[in-house]
Amino acid sequence: MRVIIPSSLRSYTAEESEVEAQGETVAELLKDLDRRYPGFRFRVIDEQDALRPHIRVSVNREIISGLAARLSPDDEVALIQAYSGG
Repeated sequence: MRVIIPSSLRSYTAEESEVEAQGETVAELLKDLDRRYPGFRFRVIDEQDALRPHIRVSVNREIISGLAARLSPDDEVALIQAYSGG
């Protein structure tokens, strides 16, 4: 499936803004991304296996709330990273 990568994580994907990955759930998708791009998952998932507070995941343009969300091979997943500052 197509995964849209935020600019802050593109250093892991050789600057690619979109990559292909697979998984039946968001958790499996992130494991596949980490296999392909070592270190990627840790930037999205914390030590308690939860999404980091500044990360949102969109599946087909709808924000999902958890890593157990089911995926289909034709889904579009976007990782969205919040920005802050003053």
